[in-house]
Amino acid sequence: MGEASSITPDYMDIAQLRFSLTCDVPGKEAIKAKLLEQIKKREMAPFYRSTCERLGWPVDSECLSAMEAANAAELATLAEKLENAKESEGESEITAALLARAEFFMRIGETAKTIEAFEAVYEKTVGLGPKLDVLLSKLRVGLFIEDTKIVEKTIERAKALLEEGGDWERRNRLKVYEAVHLMSVRSFKKASALLLDSIATFTATELISYNTFVTYTVITSLLSLPRADLKTKVIDAPEILQVIGEVPHLTDLLEGLYSCEYRRLMKALVNIIDTIRADRYLHLHARYYWREVRVLAYTQFLESYRSVSLASMANSFGVSGDFLDKELSGFIAMERLSCKIDKVNGVVSSTRPDSKNAQYQATIKQGDLLLNRLQKLSRVINI
Repeated sequence: MGEASSITPDYMDIAQLRFSLTCDVPGKEAIKAKLLEQIKKREMAPFYRSTCERLGWPVDSECLSAMEAANAAELATLAEKLENAKESEGESEITAALLARAEFFMRIGETAKTIEAFEAVYEKTVGLGPKLDVLLSKLRVGLFIEDTKIVEKTIERAKALLEEGGDWERRNRLKVYEAVHLMSVRSFKKASALLLDSIATFTATELISYNTFVTYTVITSLLSLPRADLKTKVIDAPEILQVIGEVPHLTDLLEGLYSCEYRRLMKALVNIIDTIRADRYLHLHARYYWREVRVLAYTQFLESYRSVSLASMANSFGVSGDFLDKELSGFIAMERLSCKIDKVNGVVSSTRPDSKNAQYQATIKQGDLLLNRLQKLSRVINI
């Protein structure tokens, strides 16, 4: 029988492997072989059935029957241990038996029963630390099946427990779990803050690898942090510097924006978007990220000029003049860029509002509001 190894990283990797097979990625045959290897190693009969249905695979009846038989035998053994614990042993032994059953369901991919089983474990568990461990396991299940409601409710329960106490290690692990969830629902700014908070104390290797953690930190921080903070918190962070070179294109994306090397940035962005599209937490936000990084880069570039030739700007970004004209026109129409294009002369002119004029207009507006309120008050007093 397979060993219950639900706390190991390959549990979450299995979900990513299956997702990769739904994407346009190279080496699908190798990915399929790796996924099937994990399924057989863990004897994941329920997960195998759902995977065949989801991916349109023909079911290997012989393999499925063998896994189901192994699952039934193991479950019978676990049920016997639980009954023995209830009849002749203490609460700690009963809790251990319940946990073994929950981890078994988790291992084979029987998600509905896993959630119920972990709830039973939670009810029997004593102590903040062990209770938090149960909730973190439940969070992994929620993230595995991409159930937002389960994830959000479990995070709130874990936070409530942490208010009563809890050690820093579990607190920091929960930050990473929450950050991954926030990132998946496009709350990049909050996710970035939590990820940056966890850089020096990252231990959530059961959820994501450290390289993946650094990738998520850079991707979310690029859109979330002011330029100065990006330098101090990300570019110069020793923990990030240690591994960023191992992630293709990530250094070029980060330094391309900060160093105003826009051609380098755009090339890196094209490749990073492929990574984002193939990531099950980020794939829904690929178009958003593609757009927002370009808006950020164009805005940063135009801040240095009152006007610049379209050809010069296009050359800086490594694109054609026609492409840039169409791109900028779209962002201007969406009111994402403060500039205008003189197509006749081939010039892009910044239309950023003057700060003093903006303060003047704001003062007038506030003054009008104050006068209106005073008039209403005077009418009430006269009555």
